[in-house]
Amino acid sequence: MRSLFGDDLRSKLVDSSFFDLLQERRPDLLPRMGLSALEEKKGMEVPRGTTILAFRYQGGVVIAGDRQATEGFQVASRTIEKVYKADEHSAVAIAGVAGPAVELAKLFQTELAHYEKLEGVQLSMEGKANKLAQMVKANLPAAMQGLIVIPIFVGYDLRKDEGKIYKYDLTGGRYEEAEYYATGSGGMHARATMKKLYRAAMDEEEALRVAMEALYDAAEEDLGTAGPDFVRGIFPTVKVVTKEGIRDVEEERVRGIYEAILEKRRRG
Repeated sequence: MRSLFGDDLRSKLVDSSFFDLLQERRPDLLPRMGLSALEEKKGMEVPRGTTILAFRYQGGVVIAGDRQATEGFQVASRTIEKVYKADEHSAVAIAGVAGPAVELAKLFQTELAHYEKLEGVQLSMEGKANKLAQMVKANLPAAMQGLIVIPIFVGYDLRKDEGKIYKYDLTGGRYEEAEYYATGSGGMHARATMKKLYRAAMDEEEALRVAMEALYDAAEEDLGTAGPDFVRGIFPTVKVVTKEGIRDVEEERVRGIYEAILEKRRRG
């Protein structure tokens, strides 16, 4: 730790923000690329994550993303993870350039854990959303060069006893969504499906079905978004955040939902 931050680290630990500490002492470790590095990479394709979405229902929030990353017109990865646990009651999904996006998600996890260890309590939902906005804003120089990172942040607000969804723009602007949201290359198509099927009084099973239909429709219209791959056994990553905490939706359950969706569509 001394070699990373210098001899006066102890004095800096009074700051409960790990991200602020990095910005001041080691900005080169932040998940972004300097302009000089960007100049060297002009014309090069970089892996990009595609479609992510979040959906609010009676008991909490569903957050999901397809598993594909692309390089231009090629598939860079079929199994990328775009949805990450942030802490016990929140999650973040990433779209945009894959490398900086994954680093952003992992740094956000560290930021929340660092704050909780120093302060003895978790940040409020508003505090978490604002901290992520600050991190997205720090990536603005790279975003202006095309290396855009756009997250969706969700959580269960224990103080207000309700699920929350936050969306961001590339300048770090933070906006709360009351019902649902999707972004990435297939985000527009996913939102169209969610708008059509959304109901305020949905239970978890209904919410999962709508989320999976939205990702399926996005994959139908957007080349960058992958649908369910029954041959390889690759399905979207899905997490549910409720009052009890965050949990993964089992792959078999996701498979079953897609089988029911496809069967219904085959029957017309």
